[in-house]
Amino acid sequence: MSELKALIFDVDGTLAETEEQHRLAFNAAFAGADLPYEWSEDRYRELLGVAGGKQRMAAYFAAVGGDTSVGAIAALHQAKNRHYAEAVAAGEVRLRTGVARILMEARDAGLRLAIATTTSRENLMALLHATMGSAHRIFEVMVTGEDVANLKPDPEVYLKAMAQLGLPPENCLAFEDSALGLESATRAGLRTVVTPSIYTSHHRFGPAALVVNSLGEPGSTIRVYDGTLASKTHVDLAALRQLVG
Repeated sequence: MSELKALIFDVDGTLAETEEQHRLAFNAAFAGADLPYEWSEDRYRELLGVAGGKQRMAAYFAAVGGDTSVGAIAALHQAKNRHYAEAVAAGEVRLRTGVARILMEARDAGLRLAIATTTSRENLMALLHATMGSAHRIFEVMVTGEDVANLKPDPEVYLKAMAQLGLPPENCLAFEDSALGLESATRAGLRTVVTPSIYTSHHRFGPAALVVNSLGEPGSTIRVYDGTLASKTHVDLAALRQLVG
């Protein structure tokens, strides 16, 4: 049997329901630059098939005849990040149900914690400071999109996180919310818990070890979409250990 030694978390949609604030921040950046673009929820859901904010804008601008120059996209991305950070600091985003609990339980049990995300370090730190304060230091390793050459669904971000932890896939468990992220984790050899977000509930998660609507809390009720979970209220460390055992 393999021993669970580390939990590796995606960020956007997994730690917190951030994508709607990202969408609004993109639109605010477009408006601030007097650009005739406004991403609807349906449009943004489609665009999330492209990992990375800059890459997402580049793909969209190429399709609509916009300015795809590196400088123009970088300036828009900086403006978008400012709008996002302001929204996060104002309390518009919270950790998803059960996330804070499982992080504290893992820390108290001696498990190591890491982040593997394609978002920028700027966005990551804005979220962690706003939602966790100094407690964000429990993450021993944080690998962002700026630390890798290839974004998800490439496995590089997870492989780099495991390399920094010094652990093989069989001792780790990934947490994701999207098919794109699940593919990345699976290609890295990881078993994965998926909690679909508001923008990924239509995705298919065939390779996942467990798919639930949230990590839940004692006394609540969660939905198990795929996999086996003894508890009907929450995902705990015992359940996570069984997934890698």
